[in-house]
Amino acid sequence: MPDPQLTSRPDQPFPDAAPAPAAGRVPLRGVIADWGGVMTNPIIETVRAWITADEIDYDSYHAVMKAWVTGAYDGTGEDNPIHGLERGEFSNEEFERRLAAQIVRRDGGPVLAEGLLDRMFAATVLSEPMQDLLRRVRRAGLKTAMLSNSWGISAYPADVLAELFDAVVISAEVGMRKPEERIFRHATGLLGLDPAECVFIDDIEANVQAAEALGMTGVLHTEPAATAARLATLLGLP
Repeated sequence: MPDPQLTSRPDQPFPDAAPAPAAGRVPLRGVIADWGGVMTNPIIETVRAWITADEIDYDSYHAVMKAWVTGAYDGTGEDNPIHGLERGEFSNEEFERRLAAQIVRRDGGPVLAEGLLDRMFAATVLSEPMQDLLRRVRRAGLKTAMLSNSWGISAYPADVLAELFDAVVISAEVGMRKPEERIFRHATGLLGLDPAECVFIDDIEANVQAAEALGMTGVLHTEPAATAARLATLLGLP
């Protein structure tokens, strides 16, 4: 779950109303949502809090992470540390060592590798509006799934996942990552739905585009109110 601001993503307003469905289009029966940055506060907020708390030199962090994130999404980074972490090919500790070796503190000193990922996401806060939205979706009779590229967070809140989602897909557990086609098919398959029957919500444009290429209806998340309005239009939610 890299910071979306490190990826190329032009801001795009949501339309006021969904276009009329094409003839023969199947009805939408499921909603699949990302976790970090969608069901939580924006990733940039947690990263900034960590940089401040650990006194990280921002320029060193931005330089390495910009290169890693670009490689993770441009199709040329098969040996990319982000790929390894998100697919579960690297342990959390291996990724932490690699990142800590590339960045420095503001005083020029080394960054502690142990526990780096936990510290990076320590300021994560669940989004109450997005939780309410998923509850509305389920009450409307639609199936729901979480599809998350894991960045080594020690524990997703099991009670929240059980309440909001019929299926949970965490990239490191299944050895696949967004925007790979196979992980979208895995998630829709767990719901027993065709991709064309699903809405996919993510805060990274490359992931939304990949989902749309499979026939899913993509929603690029910027903030809860806009996403809620878009889903209300798409799904006819009250």
